[in-house]
Amino acid sequence: MAVDASLIEADANRQYPAPKEEWDLARVDVNAAPRAVREYLDTLDEAAFGAASDVQPKFMSFSDPASQWAAARKGPAFFAYSDNYLIDTDHGVIVDVETTRSIRQAEVGSTRTMLTRVKNKFDLHPERLIADTAYGSGPMLDWLVKRNIVPHILVIDKAGRTDGTWSRANFDWDADNNQYICPEGEALKQFRRNYSDPNRGPTGKGVAKYQALKHTCQACPSKMKCRPNADARKITREEHEDARDVARAIRKTRQYKVSSKPRKKVEMLFAHLKRILGLGRLRLRGPCGANDEFLLAATAQNLRKLAKIFPAPQQMRKA
Repeated sequence: MAVDASLIEADANRQYPAPKEEWDLARVDVNAAPRAVREYLDTLDEAAFGAASDVQPKFMSFSDPASQWAAARKGPAFFAYSDNYLIDTDHGVIVDVETTRSIRQAEVGSTRTMLTRVKNKFDLHPERLIADTAYGSGPMLDWLVKRNIVPHILVIDKAGRTDGTWSRANFDWDADNNQYICPEGEALKQFRRNYSDPNRGPTGKGVAKYQALKHTCQACPSKMKCRPNADARKITREEHEDARDVARAIRKTRQYKVSSKPRKKVEMLFAHLKRILGLGRLRLRGPCGANDEFLLAATAQNLRKLAKIFPAPQQMRKA
């Protein structure tokens, strides 16, 4: 299966955005508010909308406040919703649809919702999931690996260095001994003694720090390549680094290169949605209205696809 998201412009005027400072929920009359505003208030605690991020958008719309002020491909900003597709890459059929805010946290979280929903309703458990780099965060990869879903996803990695010195990728991870091995063969350990107090030992959560011995680094012939301005080399390892290592290993396989082509089927569905079906702008407001339009559009796309897979009886008799 493959997953991706696309921005669809909401039914809100982009010319008159309201700054976030002008929005005061205490002044909103729920009984007299429009339907889109009431739906916005109802989704403040949902992971796909209000609870996706604590950061408030720069601008909000009075007519459709649940829509997100966003821009696509460095173009002009507009109010939009994200249409998230989960497709079967073998036939290009849309398996599930989810409507979210147009931010990365909400789009990545919708992947878990859709995979769980198709598992419970249709008993579909994908062997692999194909997605772009936006879905390559540590928690997302860990969630997939724990459910035996092979992540064909490029890892979000900011540990690389631009000054030419060795980065974390140049060090080998020794999981059996809980240590890193530098290119010179020296060990970088988190703890070098056993603590009687378990609270002082490794917790397995958050970020762990691994460090080499100072006298070893001082005598190392590769000091200028490793850490020219430090006494000893230090490396941090995140909580979900094991799952990230799994994704990095998959990237080196031939199957990962083959998976880059089926992922384009999701992008083609979004292009078909906007250019052929003409859904470049929503006609309904609010999360419910956007969700209804996305579901109807996905149904129309699936019917067109199924008509090609299973031809009509008249065509079969002519053949």
